[in-house]
Amino acid sequence: MWDFLQHLNYWDWLALGTVLLILEVLGAGGYLLWTGIAGIIVAALTFLFPALSWTLQLPLFGVLAILTAVFWWKRQRSNVDSGDQPNLNRRGHELIGRTFIVQQAIVEGRGKIKVGDSVWMAVGPDAAVGTTVRVTGQNGAVLSVEIVP
Repeated sequence: MWDFLQHLNYWDWLALGTVLLILEVLGAGGYLLWTGIAGIIVAALTFLFPALSWTLQLPLFGVLAILTAVFWWKRQRSNVDSGDQPNLNRRGHELIGRTFIVQQAIVEGRGKIKVGDSVWMAVGPDAAVGTTVRVTGQNGAVLSVEIVP
């Protein structure tokens, strides 16, 4: 074992990185991708600096695996809230602030409004059929409305 560690070269790291990437393709869910990339980076560094000892190669591999994973995690987190469609996959959120017509009278705080070609449950002040209301909020499939003066 010691003999193997003392003679680690770029082929060993390239093989490790390739095996990790193949395992990632088979369905690891992203966990092995960055470790495999770190192995390939260590292979490149070992190729460029053949005198790099195994006592530096192993910690370098560990640090690179952590750094690449943290880099990608931060990059993914920064992309979560950005974009030109912040309400994507938040059905009904895009209706807030828009006005609609009452389809079924709002009585005792509950009724229905017509939204495009569908009808949504609405809660708010009592309103007769045909009254214009503005959506002020959403709770699941129920829209909160107020009467437009």
